[in-house]
Amino acid sequence: MGKTLAAKGSKKLLNAWAFYDWANSVYTLTIASSIFPIYYSSLFVSKDELVSAFGFDMKQTVLISIVTAFTFLVVAFLSPVLSGIADYVGNKKMFMKFFCYTGSIGCMGLYWFDLEQIHLSLLFYFMGLIGYWGSLVFYNSYLPDIAFEEQQDSISAKGFSLGYFGSVLLLLLNLAMVMKPEWFGFDIGETEDTLNAAKVEAMRISFITVGVWWLLFSQYTFWVLPKGVGKGHKITRDVLFNGLKELKVVWGQLKENERLKRYLNAFFVFSMAVQTIMLVAVYFGEKEIAWVSASEKTTGLIISVLVIQLVAIAGAITTSKASDKFGNIKTLIAVNAIWMLLCVYAYFMVTPIQFYIAAGFVGLVMGGVQSLGRSTYSKFLPETEDTTSYFSFYDVAEKIGIVIGMALFAIIDQVSNMRYAILFLFVFFLGGIILLFRVDESKKPL
Repeated sequence: MGKTLAAKGSKKLLNAWAFYDWANSVYTLTIASSIFPIYYSSLFVSKDELVSAFGFDMKQTVLISIVTAFTFLVVAFLSPVLSGIADYVGNKKMFMKFFCYTGSIGCMGLYWFDLEQIHLSLLFYFMGLIGYWGSLVFYNSYLPDIAFEEQQDSISAKGFSLGYFGSVLLLLLNLAMVMKPEWFGFDIGETEDTLNAAKVEAMRISFITVGVWWLLFSQYTFWVLPKGVGKGHKITRDVLFNGLKELKVVWGQLKENERLKRYLNAFFVFSMAVQTIMLVAVYFGEKEIAWVSASEKTTGLIISVLVIQLVAIAGAITTSKASDKFGNIKTLIAVNAIWMLLCVYAYFMVTPIQFYIAAGFVGLVMGGVQSLGRSTYSKFLPETEDTTSYFSFYDVAEKIGIVIGMALFAIIDQVSNMRYAILFLFVFFLGGIILLFRVDESKKPL
């Protein structure tokens, strides 16, 4: 006998969906936000040392920004093609698995990241990044399939909260490995150099723990989730660009759904800034904050990321409750206003204490804007079984926004510094607020 599929809205199905956040969020915390940026910076003699790649000499942070932007550009082009195929054959889970496994292998491959093989190293970085974001295309599209409208805000927030909690647990283990490598059998020797070498090796091992965690814990989600809502056809040559055709259909339907179109415009603008800040925050802290020593910098940056994650749990829950009381749009306007003020604050902050304060506020609004951004879009969708195409459109808008945001950040960073680049993002949050005021939440879609 085959396994019995869980019913839409059931506790088992909702929890299994949310549990994927527990599995994959370790990537964003350890790889994207904390230990990898610290490890990457440790490869350079000074913070001003340039790196050669793809025939150019550039700042260290500019190289990572460019590779990150390129990865999101690839995701933006691939996701509509793949999601269209997934919707047509009715098996979005297969594609979600592919990206999950690609990402986990990429994380484990970062163990061999070094400047001598910079292009191969960047390939592993690319695999981790595209695996994470590629799997989210299909993960997010499951939301209206597995939850009724009144459940979507809370289960979306629960997913983010599970992700923050699980990733913090693994980061605490990784933090212990880096700060006390002797506890885990690393040879720390008797000199500062051997101790630092042990810490670097611990960082490299932490990349493997992320890949293994992601791979193992995703299995429960894959076991419970259905293949997807679709037509059950086989893949043919004609289907390859079906997703692009469906995006065109969605684009046409947006003209008939003014509320959804206006919300997407606002989301595109403020998400551009949010995702850019999240991707560069630790690099900013590493380069621009006046740490007393290298050891304090490593500890301080990891602690700040922990603060962000712990506060983000409360932030996601608080934002969900605020949206119940004040509405999604008004809550998003308030959250964007806080982000806007944080850009100005970041321009002036210098000391570690100021950085910790900023981390606390970033955590408060980070979980809220991600969780509410996703569930608001889901609630504004028209009645349709073609949720994959709509969420593909959502993801493409988000990814293209990130490409623009990261590219602008890299350009400003290269010609001036990261402080001006962060300050520039103020404009996008202000634009997001203006556009959100144009969204009528009370109005039913046509």
